[in-house]
Amino acid sequence: MEGIERRFEENPVLKAIYGRRSIREYTQEVPPRELILEIIRAGIWAPSGLNNQPWRFAIVWNAEKREKLAELTRYGEIIRRAPVVIAVFLDRKVMYHQIKDHQSAGACIENMLLAAHALGLGGVWLGEILKNEARVREVLDLPEDLELAAVVALGYPHDHRRRAGRKPLQSFILREFP
Repeated sequence: MEGIERRFEENPVLKAIYGRRSIREYTQEVPPRELILEIIRAGIWAPSGLNNQPWRFAIVWNAEKREKLAELTRYGEIIRRAPVVIAVFLDRKVMYHQIKDHQSAGACIENMLLAAHALGLGGVWLGEILKNEARVREVLDLPEDLELAAVVALGYPHDHRRRAGRKPLQSFILREFP
């Protein structure tokens, strides 16, 4: 079994999944725009029902705008410290099923976080700000037909500590039908 586990750990996709962690503190270095666009490109390759690709993005480099967003969440310090944040929205005009489209947004965001990790950046998925969705749209001057899915803070990691562990796999399996 150990050989199989080692082979899985050497797989680049699984290595990225197991190595990624939420990063909440960043250096002052601003990532190049090309890296941020590549992270978004990875996001849009997530699966979506009927391939409707409902996600839309607002990239916020501006410190004043980030400050206004930071005031809308109890996790504002993360937004203040991040050199760039991406607000991820769903376009209600192309959505066809709320649950499936929200699942697609989650897949998009996870792709973005994995891409950030693969490109040497760190990121964290911020969802508590959803309680102020209308105010986020107002700060970003966006229309009401966009539904906020999350804000993703990005930057170069300030530290490289290991991420939190996971409970044993068996604790998640309800039943198995051989």
